[in-house]
Amino acid sequence: MIRAFLFLHGSILLAGFTGIFGKLIELSSGVMTWWRMFFTALLLFLFRGIRRDFGKETWKDRLKIAGAGLLLALHWIFFFGSIKTSNVSVGVACFAMIGFFSAILEPLLLKRKFQWLELVFSLLAILGVLLVFSLDIRFRTGILLGVVSTLLASLYTIASRYLGRFYSSGTILYEEMCGGFLAYTLLLPVWLMLFPASRFLPTLPETGELIVFAAACTIGLYYFQIRALNTISAFTVNLSYNLEPVYSIFLAILIFREHRDFSPAFCGCLILLVVSVSLQSVRQFLERRKGTVTS
Repeated sequence: MIRAFLFLHGSILLAGFTGIFGKLIELSSGVMTWWRMFFTALLLFLFRGIRRDFGKETWKDRLKIAGAGLLLALHWIFFFGSIKTSNVSVGVACFAMIGFFSAILEPLLLKRKFQWLELVFSLLAILGVLLVFSLDIRFRTGILLGVVSTLLASLYTIASRYLGRFYSSGTILYEEMCGGFLAYTLLLPVWLMLFPASRFLPTLPETGELIVFAAACTIGLYYFQIRALNTISAFTVNLSYNLEPVYSIFLAILIFREHRDFSPAFCGCLILLVVSVSLQSVRQFLERRKGTVTS
C-alpha cells in the first residue's frame, strides 16, 4: 500500500512539473505543444512496436479518439500561453476552475445528474480568479488564456471519460497522442500564420528537456497513475489530485521565486482556491463514506 501511495504522489508531482517545463522551455506555446506531442507519440509508438501491440482499432475509432487528443493539444497551447504571459501560479490557479466547467458541461454532455454543490464550491475558485483579474492588471492576459485552457481541459476530460466506456486506457492514451499529434500537425500551419513563432526548432538543451517532458510528465505520469490504481481506489486517486495546484505553486516558488510576484489580490485568490478545493474534497469524502455505509 505504501508503494502504491508513492506512485500516486509521484504522478501528482510529475503533473505539478508540467507548468515548470512550460515556463522553462522558451519555445512559443503552440510550437512547444507540437514538440511535446511529437516526442510523446514517438515514444509510445516505439514502446508499442517493441511489444508488437498496435491494437485492432478501426479508422473510425481512431478518428474519435484523435478528436480528444486534439482537445488536449489545444488545452496545452492555452495553458502554456497562460504561463508564458504571466507565471506558473496564475496558470495553475485558473486550472482550479475546471470543477466549475465540469459541473455544468458533464451533466449536459454525459447525461448525468446535475450536482449543485459542485457548482457552488467551484464558484469560490471563480471569485478568486476574478479578484486577481479586477485588481492586478499584470496577469489579465494570462488569466484569459488560463480560463480558455481550463474550459478545453474540462471538455477533454469529459471526452476521455466517454471513450473510457468503450476502449482500454492504454488504447486511449496511444491513440490520443498519435491521433492528436497528426490532427494538430494539420492545423499547425494555420496556427503559425495567426500566431507567428520566433523559431520552430528547439535548441539542444530544449530538445533534452522536451524528451524528459514527454517521457516523465506525460508517459511517466500516466504509468505511475495506473500503478497506483492497481491498489488504490479511483476515488482516492481523484481526491488526491486536488493537491496538484499546491504542488505546482510550491515548485514555482522554489524554482522561479514566484512568491515575489504575489500581490494581496493573488494571495486572496489562493485562499479561495484552497477553500474551494478543500470543500470539494470533504464533499467527495463524505459522499464516498455515505455510499460505503449504505452499501
